[in-house]
Amino acid sequence: MYSKTLATIRSEIAKCITDFEISTSAVSLDRTPSQEMGDVTCNIALKYSKNAKISPFALANKIAGHLLSRKIKDVKTIEVIKPGFINITFSEDFFSSLLKDILNQGSGFGSNTDLSGEKWVVEHTSPNPNKAMHLGHLRNNLVGMGLVRLLKWNGASVVSDAVDNNRGIAIAKLMWGFLAHMRKKDDLPIDVTYWISHKDEWLAPSEIGIKPDLFVTKCYVLGESDFKQSSEVENKVRNFVVEWENHNEQIWNLWSHVLNYAYEGMNRTLSRLENHWDVIWHEHEHYQSGKEYVERGLKEGIFKQLEDGAILTDLSAYNISDTILLKRDGTSLYITQDIALTVLKKNRYGADKLVWVIGPEQSLAMKQLFAVCEQLGIGDIHDFTHIPYGYVGLKGESGGFKKMSSREGTVVLIDDVIDQVKEKIHQRFLNEGKVDSEIMEELSERLAIASVKFALLKPDRTQDITFDTEKSIETSGDSGIYILYTYVRTQSILRKKEVAKDTHDFSKFIFNDQKDEKRLLWLLLFLPDVIKMARSDLSVHGIAQYLLEICSAFNSWYAKEPILDGSPRENYKLALTKSVGIVIKNGLSILGVPIVEEI
Repeated sequence: MYSKTLATIRSEIAKCITDFEISTSAVSLDRTPSQEMGDVTCNIALKYSKNAKISPFALANKIAGHLLSRKIKDVKTIEVIKPGFINITFSEDFFSSLLKDILNQGSGFGSNTDLSGEKWVVEHTSPNPNKAMHLGHLRNNLVGMGLVRLLKWNGASVVSDAVDNNRGIAIAKLMWGFLAHMRKKDDLPIDVTYWISHKDEWLAPSEIGIKPDLFVTKCYVLGESDFKQSSEVENKVRNFVVEWENHNEQIWNLWSHVLNYAYEGMNRTLSRLENHWDVIWHEHEHYQSGKEYVERGLKEGIFKQLEDGAILTDLSAYNISDTILLKRDGTSLYITQDIALTVLKKNRYGADKLVWVIGPEQSLAMKQLFAVCEQLGIGDIHDFTHIPYGYVGLKGESGGFKKMSSREGTVVLIDDVIDQVKEKIHQRFLNEGKVDSEIMEELSERLAIASVKFALLKPDRTQDITFDTEKSIETSGDSGIYILYTYVRTQSILRKKEVAKDTHDFSKFIFNDQKDEKRLLWLLLFLPDVIKMARSDLSVHGIAQYLLEICSAFNSWYAKEPILDGSPRENYKLALTKSVGIVIKNGLSILGVPIVEEI
């Protein structure tokens, strides 16, 4: 098997460098800059030459000599390139074995068990329930869910969770906006007690023809406006918060009523994206318990109390600024709540690694949280990871990046952008003469989801990006639709003729004079490594870029090489085509991009 050959090479390199009293299990075989230089390269000599006290070139030659002496199966040539790269070329049998493995493993090709036995918790998205989710939430959601699927492909057990920030002044403004502005008649009293026994006299989203999350947004905006303009309203809204804290039954009834609309809207959007949370932590259930840990830290001398009564922690040992953990009046802060939630996660899941997918503006807050949790003995700081991501912007007047802003009214909602892309795709189908039917409706929806997801996942997750509707639906270039068109092409060929069974010895057909074919087969080798590298980076964008490369190589080959030609090589070419389809499908499954079989 091809994988056994790679494992043997790594093992023998590791053995060789033990002669220099160097121990490592991290032997990487990387893709060469071009296939003419070999199939894989190893830079371990550059990495350890200083420890070995010889030049990288000399160490590389020693390792290459050792590998040659082992006469490893399917290794064709080994060449040392200055300053110390070891380039390896494989035989036709090696690549025949690769194709067999892809065909046999199918949907499992590329997966590994490196993280087997590890429990990871990935917190992502966590939208505030007072507004509909926008493109920024979408990028958070896609980065988070991509990471969840990626970790699973590397063998980990993963929980996807979110925090429901369901209390506080913002939610009270939402409650007021509903109570004051969703009355069916203007002369109805703006009174919670009256509403309790006359709920049918207030509007529901369906009655005004808008989605639940837009209904909630409207209530919040109206409540926010009233709050700013009237001190009387401000006092009433603040009193909502006080009464909620005192567990006033009527206030809690109103609170629950408006939040249910918010949850309905969120769930519709998430269902459309085929994404989910395994667990949702509701802030009202744990926000008070963080105080216990802060008070314990104070008693144990970990924290100190300032003259005004506030509790502070010294984080100089972590080279970050100190932070307040409790206000002088004893009320909690976000970090207080996050301490409690971190404990809950550790206890509930027995988690080895906790991950937070949160914007870069929270970088310092995350570092402070991790440090405080280590101070309290909740966990090792290295078991906590913040995954930041770049902003999603709009096209500015000069075509550059323009950050979205709620105040300026430039926020783009998730459903709106999907609908816009969907409409363009549907119109394209109509222009092409395809029937406007229920099938086209469903296909347009799936392609829109694929287009939007791929457009947001293909850049490095830390990069600020401008979403471009037109580019997202291009059928050539670097779009999700381009990837799907290539996949559909492979399946269309295979519907005409499948790979013949029990005829999987392809070695005599490999490496003809077709350069594009040779490159395509070579690229298939690297999906497992791309997945491992993505895990190392905690980002799936490398998988998206790899799929673009695979699709480009396949389409270049397909344009020049007839596949169903009845030649002795036909079955090999079908196997290569099927392998490309498997690799595309597996890569897209990690990205969460929906597959279509026909377009």
